[in-house]
Amino acid sequence: MKRVLRRLDSVHLKLLGTVSQLGPELYSRRPAEGEWSVAEIVHHLWLVERRVIKELEKELAAPPRKIGLLRKLVPTSIVASRLLRVKAPKAMDPINPPPRDESIENYNAVRNTLKELCAMHGSPRLKQVIFKHPFLGDIDGAATISFVGYHELRHYKQIREALGKFGAS
Repeated sequence: MKRVLRRLDSVHLKLLGTVSQLGPELYSRRPAEGEWSVAEIVHHLWLVERRVIKELEKELAAPPRKIGLLRKLVPTSIVASRLLRVKAPKAMDPINPPPRDESIENYNAVRNTLKELCAMHGSPRLKQVIFKHPFLGDIDGAATISFVGYHELRHYKQIREALGKFGAS
């Protein structure tokens, strides 16, 4: 779990370092029709992480459950690949993202909550909960934390691509 949390911090710091330097116009500008702005990407990350916490808390309040052996073999790292385009579930669509500073504040707060949840329950207990991921299927709670890091990495790459289209990478 420590390794997963270190990766979570590393990606988060890189993303915030990139995003916090952007002016309001560039932050909210879409690179092309049908592509998310940096503002929408950050808002989406907050929405997803908030949902993950809510679902994990619900599972942690229930009796322990185990994931099947084959499900444990699902590599959450596949989420980081930008080769496969995945449509976000409707509830995770970033509609009306807040301004940059508020968005960063929201995102940092939800990340701190996720890390507190990990510290409070630990890897053994997180492995006894099931998270229903729309793309990966059922994964345990520890794998869900790993997914969050790879999901953020995927969208960090997306931000870099978007900024490259503006000549601002």
